[in-house]
Amino acid sequence: MLTEKKKEFIQFMLSAEVLRFGQFVTKSGRNTQYFVNTGLYRTGAQLSRLGSYYAGLVNETLGSGFDAMFGPAYKGIPLAAACASALWQNHQIDKPYFFNRKEAKDHGEGGLTVGYQPKDGDKIIIIEDVITAGTAVRESMSILGTCGDVQVTDVFISVDRCEVGHTPGKTAIMEVEEEFGLKVHPIITVVDVHEYLKEHGDSELVKAMEGYMEQYCVLG
Repeated sequence: MLTEKKKEFIQFMLSAEVLRFGQFVTKSGRNTQYFVNTGLYRTGAQLSRLGSYYAGLVNETLGSGFDAMFGPAYKGIPLAAACASALWQNHQIDKPYFFNRKEAKDHGEGGLTVGYQPKDGDKIIIIEDVITAGTAVRESMSILGTCGDVQVTDVFISVDRCEVGHTPGKTAIMEVEEEFGLKVHPIITVVDVHEYLKEHGDSELVKAMEGYMEQYCVLG
C-alpha cells in the first residue's frame, strides 16, 4: 500500500534525481522503467532527510533492540552515519556504527573496520542502499564473521526491486534472507513505485512497467 510516508520518500528521491523514470537497461541487461542511484545524494539536507527515513524504519522495526549498525563501504558508510545521527536526534536512541575498509590497514590502529569494534554477543544490523544480486550482503556477512561471535539479524535498504534472483520464484532478497537467517526491511518496494507511477506517470510508462514487473519480479 502506497502510504503518504512512502509517497513522500519517492518524491524525495525524485527531487534528488536518485530515482528517475524512463527507459533504462540494468547491468543484467533487463529493460526497466525506473532507475535508482543512491550515489547521487550529495547535500547535507539530502543526507539529513535520508537518515531520518532510515532511522524511522529502524525505530519502527527494532526500537533500541540492537547493539550497533554496520555500513558497507562505500555507499553504506554515509547511510549508517546518517541513520545513527537521526536515531539520536529523532528518537533519542544512541547507537554506535562502524564500516569496513576496502583493504585491511596494517599500521596505526590497523584492522579491516573503522569505528565501533563489535563484541561477542552483539546484535548487528546492516544499513545498505539496495540489494540487487545479494553480493554486497554476502561480503558484509563475511566481514562481520571476522568481528567475533556477533548476530546479524536485520538489513535496512532504500528500495526492494523484488527482482528474481538465481533461484526461480525467489528474489535476491529472499535468497539472502534464507541463506543467512536475516530479515530485510525496505523503505519502499517496486509495488510502491508502480502505484506512484499510476498516480503521476503516463499510461504508456505504467503499462511498460507492468510488463517489466510481470517478467522479472516476484511479488506477494
